[in-house]
This record gives sequence, C-alpha cells and structure tokens, in this order.
Amino acid sequence: MSHSLADGWTGLVGPSHAAGAVGAELLARWAEPHRRYHTPDHLRAVLAAIDTLAPVAADLDAVRLAAWFHDAVYEGRAGSDEERSAQLALSRLPRCGVPGERVAEVARLVRLTATHDPDYTAAGPAQDAGAASGRTAGTASGRDAGAMSGRDANGAVLCDADLAVLAGDAYPAYASAVRREYAHVPDELFRQGRAQMLRRLLAAPRLYRTALAHELWEGKARANMAAELAALES
Repeated sequence: MSHSLADGWTGLVGPSHAAGAVGAELLARWAEPHRRYHTPDHLRAVLAAIDTLAPVAADLDAVRLAAWFHDAVYEGRAGSDEERSAQLALSRLPRCGVPGERVAEVARLVRLTATHDPDYTAAGPAQDAGAASGRTAGTASGRDAGAMSGRDANGAVLCDADLAVLAGDAYPAYASAVRREYAHVPDELFRQGRAQMLRRLLAAPRLYRTALAHELWEGKARANMAAELAALES
C-alpha cells in the first residue's frame, strides 16, 4: 500500500491487522492491470476533492470510506460494479470495527455513484454549512432537519468529488484513459456513446450539487466537456 493512502486508510479504520488486510485488498483491486482511469490516482483525487468539500459532509468518515469502496469492483458494467462494490463494503468494513450504521451509510453512498444523483440542492455556501451541521432554521434536531428537507449532504460531497476530474487541467488525459478502459468498444460506437453522455451532462442545470463545488468547478468542467464534445463531433 502506498504510504499516503496507507496513512489515510489507517486514520479511518485504525491499525488492526484486519483493517490492514482490508486496506491491502482494496489497493490491490484499485491497481488491477485492466484499469486505466479507475486507478489509485483516481482514488487519491477523489479523496483530495472530499477534503476540499469536507465542511459540507454530515459524516466525513463515511464519505471517505465510500470513496475507497466506490470503484473497488470495476469491470466496466454500470450498476453492477457499484452494487458489487457496495456489497464488498458491507462484507469488509465490519471486520475493521466500523459501526453498523456507518457501514450501511457507506454502502448507500457507493450505490449512489451509479447515478450521481443525490437528493440535495444548495443555494449557497451558508446552506451547505447548514446541511453539514444537520440543522436548518427553526429545527431543533439535526437528524429531523435532514429527514424533513431530504438533503443528502454526504451523497452530494461524494458525487461532487467523484466528478471533480471534469474540471481538471488534466482533463484530456482523463478522457484518454477512459477510452483505453473501453478499448474493446469500436471507435464509432464509443464516439457515439461518449458524445451522448457529454450532451446529457451539459444539458443538466448544474453538474455539482454543493455550492462550494459548483463555485470551484462548474465553469471549467463545462468548458472541458464542451471541448471534448466538439472534437468528437468534428
């Protein structure tokens, strides 16, 4: 396990032998030879983006654990990969002493990455902060406030972090790595599918649910995707 990722994993689940074994298994999965984009570098990037959005999360440890598991199973089968990754979390995290309620939340978050559609809308940073604390004006209970408003702060942070790559300066390298992961797909079919996905994302009112991610990444992400779409259609 690389040093920085090992430290982060140990900080989340502790130094037990069982936790170390699970961490080693996860890193081995992330380093599988068929991967080109969904690699340890992607895991590091998602964890770094979560750190940026940390004030928004209601359970930051659950979000970080979900990042570790969200592509732990990756065979290029949308929906199936996320479900199997969630099942892996349900199987492995109890061995690390993670409480059952948090294990269930991690599995829920992993499944959410199949759609990147959390039930969360923030009008501004102050609203993000309210969701993170679990309180809104006129409510006494953070848990009740979250239930009443249907605001999934943890899901919003994980999904925004997973999509942060769209705003990166290394976007061309990301797009190239995705193409290599789908090397088995003929060029024309890949071009059509990729263009359809980009059009769908660009048509969405907003890519990022948290106000902070929207402010930091929305404009650059749209510019990057528009440029890729133009190249695909040229």
